[in-house]
Amino acid sequence: MTEDNTITRRRYLQASGAIGAVTLAGCAEDETADGGELEIVHWWTAGGEEEALNALLDGFQEEHSDVEINNNPAPGGAGAAIDAEIQTRVLDQDPPSTFQIWPGEALRPYTDADALEPVDDLWEDEAHDAYLDGVVDAASPEGDIVSVPINIHRLNNVFYNVEVLDDAGIDVDAIESPGDLLDAFETADEAGYVGLAQQTQQPWGTLQLWEVVFTGQHGVDAFQQFLDGEAADLEDEINESLSLVADYSEYFNEDAGTVAWDEANADVITGDAAFHHNGDWAAGEYQGADDFEYGEQWDYAPFPGTEGVYTLVMDSFVMPTNNPSPDATEAFISYCSTIDAQERFNPRKGSIPPRTDVPTDEFPPFLQTQMDDFKGSDTQITSIAHGSGLKPDLASQVEEAFAVFTDNWNPDETTQELVEIF
Repeated sequence: MTEDNTITRRRYLQASGAIGAVTLAGCAEDETADGGELEIVHWWTAGGEEEALNALLDGFQEEHSDVEINNNPAPGGAGAAIDAEIQTRVLDQDPPSTFQIWPGEALRPYTDADALEPVDDLWEDEAHDAYLDGVVDAASPEGDIVSVPINIHRLNNVFYNVEVLDDAGIDVDAIESPGDLLDAFETADEAGYVGLAQQTQQPWGTLQLWEVVFTGQHGVDAFQQFLDGEAADLEDEINESLSLVADYSEYFNEDAGTVAWDEANADVITGDAAFHHNGDWAAGEYQGADDFEYGEQWDYAPFPGTEGVYTLVMDSFVMPTNNPSPDATEAFISYCSTIDAQERFNPRKGSIPPRTDVPTDEFPPFLQTQMDDFKGSDTQITSIAHGSGLKPDLASQVEEAFAVFTDNWNPDETTQELVEIF
């Protein structure tokens, strides 16, 4: 990802010839689209992600058999490759019908360029009441709803090996703060286990850990203040959380700098590590392991201090302006807002639906628990590490600061870097 990948309004209008917005026809009221080709650009190319997309497209085509699907993946970089491709195509007046994107600030380069159509009229009527405010806010960074969220992963989890904690004498219920969690890592280490299975090879892992530590220590309002650019007023809080993450690093696996997140997570499955922090996609590794049952061999808790908070990692679809297939795109956007679409997609993806009225029957027990936590959450917030919390150019600079931090573990230096970024 380049340092500044924002499409300017001027550049977009020059490239597009100031073509007017496509008029939305309210396809949510129609049962069929008018045919045509629907080009979908995404990065879901492997495993459960690919199965989830295929299930979504199968359901759509059951209702709209006259639409031809052009499934056009752009894998690589968890969004970086797709972002570069889409921005180029928007400027070249050749957008796809729709593309996968994180809601929140990742949308802003496109909304700043007037490159997305409002889609609130395309949501199924019942969907508006079934989405929590935090989700709607992320889908509408500048007022108009411009994306339809299709799934939610929760970021503020801490997973653990039940037998390891029992052997080390760690009581999860007694861990009430991020500082208490450090004590648990030390106890696990003394018992011969890795405290926290972690990867530091890529900076997003440390960045997302700092996000949840900061929220757990200082609360949602302070974290939102940071997202709003008020880092200079939060120097002490930022430094305190960075210092705790640096202390955590003493209890990482020795190969943290050379392994991917799933390789680190495997230490929890093998019983070599006590804890792992990640989004709930980590649970897919546990569910796929032999003789490793939820509630018996593994379990999870909200990251200490973030009970009642649901840190959102979402995917959504949008309707680009100058759309090559407006009828088919409207039909697809509308379908993505339905219970049927979200019930097909999410169990396979290992995520939960953004709609709170989707039946739980098709979901495994862990995801049912996550669905209950989501419905009962007091606050939903977005993540920097996963594209929604900050504009892409700022998020890239923050990630670069954390790349340095994972090399030197210097809280003072990184605090000043974060303040200067804003």
